[in-house]
Amino acid sequence: MTGFEEKYINPFTDYGFKKLFGEEINKDLLLDFLNELLKEEEGEITSLTYMKNEHLGTTEMDRKAIFDLYCENERGERFIVELQKTKQSFFKDRALYYSTFPIREQAKRADWDYELKAVYTIAILDFVFDSDKNQPEKFRYDIKLMDIDTNKLFYKKLTFIYLEMPKFNKTVDQLETRFEKWLYVLRNLNRLDKVPDKLRETIFDRLFQAAEIARFTPDQVRSYEDSLKYYRDLKNSLDTAREEGMEEGIEKGIEKVAKNALKLGKSIEEIMALTSLTREQIDKLR
Repeated sequence: MTGFEEKYINPFTDYGFKKLFGEEINKDLLLDFLNELLKEEEGEITSLTYMKNEHLGTTEMDRKAIFDLYCENERGERFIVELQKTKQSFFKDRALYYSTFPIREQAKRADWDYELKAVYTIAILDFVFDSDKNQPEKFRYDIKLMDIDTNKLFYKKLTFIYLEMPKFNKTVDQLETRFEKWLYVLRNLNRLDKVPDKLRETIFDRLFQAAEIARFTPDQVRSYEDSLKYYRDLKNSLDTAREEGMEEGIEKGIEKVAKNALKLGKSIEEIMALTSLTREQIDKLR
């Protein structure tokens, strides 16, 4: 009826990700995912409030920051959840930069004593960092401020969690924990044609209902089509650029990515983040 071969949406598209985790009606999905991700450290999160996901830097030189998802729990702790589809030269820098916004937002005037609530930046990656390729079994990275000599935790309120999804290759029969079930769904949702028996739980029944394309309105279908087209075009452009880059050199490969991104109508800021080129270099490619 919808013309899609897949029954369920691809959660690595912008529309798919925000449909599942960024809508008020599906907030229980995000709550359950975060509870499984952070339960050893956080205990149970009982409520979440979506917050404004667009922020401006303090000066004109600062680039606009737009989070995929930004929310706060009942204790005032902040959570940035980012979906990253492609490699980016300075992604870790960007994640650190993003974490400064919820830190600065907590500043109070007058006699503020600088006490902060915890900030978590969670990145769901559709790629593997080059530095991590020699650890094929390790897909989760939890980063905090540590003392490098003693390996003791220096500061516990700033946390970065990276999930390198291409490394998660468990089959449905190998899933042991609720968290692994979440990772399996994120990795394989658009490849499934029914709910696996091992995922017959209330929360996953909810997720599969929210992800079923046949339930979408015509406007939702069109929005998803646009998002899916961009995702596929970006993937194809990057694959082509990598192949050509091996023959022509890394610099030309990066230029190819930028040119294709321009054709797709991406903004200068998005292309700068994707390629690490300067604004002037991108202007010349036009």
